[in-house]
Amino acid sequence: MKQLSVFVENKIGRLSAVLDILKVNDVDISALSLADTSEYGILRLVVDKPDEAMAALKEAGIMVKCTQVIAAAMDDAPGGLAYLLSLLTNANIGIEYMYAFIGKAEGKAWTVLRVDDVETATEVFKKNGVAMHDDHDNYRR
Repeated sequence: MKQLSVFVENKIGRLSAVLDILKVNDVDISALSLADTSEYGILRLVVDKPDEAMAALKEAGIMVKCTQVIAAAMDDAPGGLAYLLSLLTNANIGIEYMYAFIGKAEGKAWTVLRVDDVETATEVFKKNGVAMHDDHDNYRR
């Protein structure tokens, strides 16, 4: 699925400005992660209208890019994440970063993964019965 990476200057009000643009454009956020350095942050977002959100942010002069990520379900129990990651390790797939989000699957927790081989990771998860969230799951309309 698509993820937006928004580069936000590390100053008071910059994050709010980004979120206000999304609000004005009726973009709903499903998942997010914010990592920062001393000068800027990277806001990673999974939204219901990624193309519209990207266009609105670019129009406002905000640097944003779109990347493919995987959202995978894991058992919401000890070892759930370890199992998920072992599937990737056994397939020799590297993980660049990951973060969690709240999904709507009972007994499951969700994680967003940026991996070095999305296609193979998707095949490995499907072969092992791992449920995945896709862009269509995020669309409200």
